Formats: sequence, structure tokens, C-alpha cells
Amino acid sequence: MTESPPLTTPLGAPPPADDGWRQTHLGRLMGHALRRFDARVLQLMARNVEVPLALSNLAARDQVSAAHIHITRHLSLGGDRLGDLAERAGMTKQAMGTLVDQCVAWGLVTREADALDARARRVRFTPTGLAWLQAFRDAVAQAEAEFRAEVGNDVATVVAIGLEAYASGL
Repeated sequence: MTESPPLTTPLGAPPPADDGWRQTHLGRLMGHALRRFDARVLQLMARNVEVPLALSNLAARDQVSAAHIHITRHLSLGGDRLGDLAERAGMTKQAMGTLVDQCVAWGLVTREADALDARARRVRFTPTGLAWLQAFRDAVAQAEAEFRAEVGNDVATVVAIGLEAYASGL
């Protein structure tokens, strides 16, 4: 393995010539890939005739962001307390509360009393939210198929296995 040059330079010396690593390291590439994938999923959802028109219009006008997808990815079908949902999504409770408020206004989710704790509220999908969830599932399947077509099935399989192994190390 070759040793990387030091990042410090003497005062007045030019920076190292090889600076491209900052644009091409694995973390940055994964970030770009995630943003591209999420953007494609939202684009497919905006075009899905099964998505309620108002939500489709929001997605088409970029009003729905990858942050809103956190609710779609992490809210269990039985509903969750806000704190549990935020923790699973890796967000603060306050940030998730803002997203839930928007999703309540759009008719995707509702806040209901928790049967186990009268002080707590549960976030649950509405029927519209369940239609949104199905559209999300369909869009993810389509985006994954497009990824496989672009990079080849063997590469896509290796990428998926590698990412699963890496993510499970958390």
C-alpha cells in the first residue's frame, strides 16, 4: 500500500498536486449515488398514476424531499411514537416532528392517541399514506432495475452485498 503525502505544506508552498481524492473517495461517491437514487425514486413517484394527484404534484415540484422519504422508509405499518421514528431515521425528535407535521398536512400520516400511554401519540399511515408507500415500493423497484441495467447485474449484486456488509458494521 502506498503512503499518502502529508496534508501540510511549508508556509508559502503550493498544495499537493494530487487533490482529486477529495472528489472521488468512497464516501463521496456513495453520497452522490444516494442522492441520484432518491431523486429518481421521487421522479418515478411523481409520475405514478396511483399516487394521489396532490402528492404527485408536490413531488413533481420538488416539494417532497429525501427527508420526507425518511418517514416512508422508517414508519412501521403499525405506527410509531415520534421519538422511536426519529431514532430509527437518525434524526432529532424536533426535525422528525416538523416532517410529520408536513406529512399530516398532506394526508400521508395521522397522529393518534397511544393505547399504551395516554400522554403519548403514535404516527400512523393514512389510507393515502399507504398508497404513497406502495408507490414508493414500486419506484424503488424501478430505480433498482435501472441501476442494474446501467452497471450490470454482477456489479449491482456485488455493490448490494458490499453495502449490506458495510452498513451492518454499525
